[in-house]
Amino acid sequence: MITWRCLVSAIGAFLWVMLMRNRKIWLGRVAVMRLLGIGVIIGLHWLCLFGAVKIANVSIALAGLATLSLFTAFTEPLLTRRRIQRFEVMLGILVLAGICLIAGAETGHLLGLFMALLSALLAAIFMVLNKGIVIKGGDPMVMVGWEMLAATAVCLAAVPIVDSGCFGALIFSDPIEWLWIILLAWVCTIYAQDLTNKLLRTISAYTLNLASNFEPIYGIIAAAIIFGEHHNLGITFYLGACAIVAANILHPHLVRRFTHLD
Repeated sequence: MITWRCLVSAIGAFLWVMLMRNRKIWLGRVAVMRLLGIGVIIGLHWLCLFGAVKIANVSIALAGLATLSLFTAFTEPLLTRRRIQRFEVMLGILVLAGICLIAGAETGHLLGLFMALLSALLAAIFMVLNKGIVIKGGDPMVMVGWEMLAATAVCLAAVPIVDSGCFGALIFSDPIEWLWIILLAWVCTIYAQDLTNKLLRTISAYTLNLASNFEPIYGIIAAAIIFGEHHNLGITFYLGACAIVAANILHPHLVRRFTHLD
């Protein structure tokens, strides 16, 4: 499903740019190769995230993804060549404590947790890279098209690895599944990614990731209600998740305090 979602998103974004905006999608070899490279990172991010769900469960995957903004706190300075703030290191230690609590509570899901953390790291990287392109005048919708095209290739290459039936998983017999793919592609990918890229023009990658970082918390609550996963998760899991959330809540307050001191 991820493969088709990426492909439909790429086609949809390109058609929107050419038909509705009457603009070209070709940006030159260097620019396109850069976007395709970011798309590879996005594809790997999605594979790791959904792989974590499959190996562990929804709550473990979302708890790992909740480290997104903290990874961004380190990747953004490294990629933009600004110094790392002391309070970011402090928050990193708090997040590490949260991860240790989660890992200690769910020793049977360590691989799933690792994949979720890798997914968050990859998301932090491609968000920072996208901001660098957007602030230089990159068209958000064109970016979506090329990046989703590369993500399609990554997911397609992974099909024989993750599914013993090889490419049989790409065939859907129920029309409702195609409806879901189109809906996810247009609403959750094309529109969401386009809006995200536009927001990166005015706010930092960290601020944007911080705002979206509470989605995993809603997801964990939903997983507990819908799938009954709260029966499989101990108190230390939720303590660890709270530590991660606390780090994200503290960040804007520490930014103001340390900026004032500097």
